Amino acid sequence: MSTSDAPGADPLEVFARWRGEAAGVVADPDALALATATPDGRPSVRLVLLRGITPTAIRFFTNYRSRKGAELAANPRAAAVWFDEVHRRQVRLEGSVAELDAEASDAYFASRDRGHQLGAVASPQSAVIESRDVLDRAYAEAAARYAGRDVERPAHWGGYELVVTDVELWLQRDDRLHDRFAYRLGDDGWRVERLAP
Repeated sequence: MSTSDAPGADPLEVFARWRGEAAGVVADPDALALATATPDGRPSVRLVLLRGITPTAIRFFTNYRSRKGAELAANPRAAAVWFDEVHRRQVRLEGSVAELDAEASDAYFASRDRGHQLGAVASPQSAVIESRDVLDRAYAEAAARYAGRDVERPAHWGGYELVVTDVELWLQRDDRLHDRFAYRLGDDGWRVERLAP
């Protein structure tokens, strides 16, 4: 089934277009809420930075030892939501998650600001630490270790790809009669249905 008034036939193409239209007008057009869960269904959600939309997936980067990394290792499925408050649009995505290869993680890490690179080396993300001083000392040690040379990507830090199978595109309308379009990926491509608001 398809609907002719949907924003487009391919929801990831629509998402990429909407993300482009949000650039420069939305405070942080790459903010993405990412939800993961433990194998027994305990959910958690946090904001990450969207770092790519491909024809099949979205990408983000983090510490593999973080809570989200541990949950994705045990239960490699996730959901995400992106919101554009200026154009009043929302994109919900669901699918399976896999680590990116080392080359892709290395390339992205090399593109980051040096301070962000040192932060990734210094921070044991999601681990309990005694005080801010512990973090500041670890950062200073990393800065000293890499003085005068490139910061190497830690093996415990890298990228993920959420391979999307389900998408909902939401557009705000008057009187809470919003437009909602649910897309599901099948053997013959994307199928779309209109949902009641």
